[in-house]
Amino acid sequence: MRILLSNDDGYFAPGLEHLAAALRSRAEITVVAPERDRSGASNSLTPDRPLSVRRAPNGFLFVNGTPTDCVHLAVTGLLDDLPDMVISGINLGANMGDDTVYSGTVAAATEGYLLGVPSVAISLASKTAAHFETAAAVALELLERHQRQTAGPWLLNVNVPDVPRSALKGHRITRLGRRHKAEDVVRMQSPRGEIVYWVGAAGPAADSGEGTDFHAVDNHYVSVTPLQIDLTNRDQMAGVAAWMDH
Repeated sequence: MRILLSNDDGYFAPGLEHLAAALRSRAEITVVAPERDRSGASNSLTPDRPLSVRRAPNGFLFVNGTPTDCVHLAVTGLLDDLPDMVISGINLGANMGDDTVYSGTVAAATEGYLLGVPSVAISLASKTAAHFETAAAVALELLERHQRQTAGPWLLNVNVPDVPRSALKGHRITRLGRRHKAEDVVRMQSPRGEIVYWVGAAGPAADSGEGTDFHAVDNHYVSVTPLQIDLTNRDQMAGVAAWMDH
């Protein structure tokens, strides 16, 4: 089995190292990841300049582009054979609720899915990264499930509590929760006297009840959310049609 690994934290990120180490003995692994941290890049492609691909001393390939660029290049021409699966991660920090819209980790998996490959985005739901090995073990379990029974193509968003593997209670199939709006931007003065702005932090969870990704992770379950790409709001189609015809 051929697995393509990518991320948005950069080819040097410890989460990617843990992921590759966990899967290497079970599959043929190729890593194509950004040359630097591209968190928040979402599904952006780079059509306005050529992209370069280089090889790091550990064999990982890195690209001077976005997570989407990495998977797109790999699947559409860089690799000799189509991968059987794309896994993006292990992200440092959760990608739950509205985070998925901005996430480069989810975007890399989304690109694999759009190109017809079963894809998984996997994130460790904390900023302290105490237990990357737990998320790596979950990724290995998902790979083994796929090897036993191939499914898809599907797109899964997986968030793993940052706890020892023995503390995991299992998994839950979840829906995305929702956050409150982000905190206000932070206004600062640069050393040159210019006014600069930092994007505010994500807001707290607003919709985090049972059945959501937030609830599962808070209760030490692995959250597995199937995602779709069709953004059509079918519930509003009739209302918009009536408004247009008015």
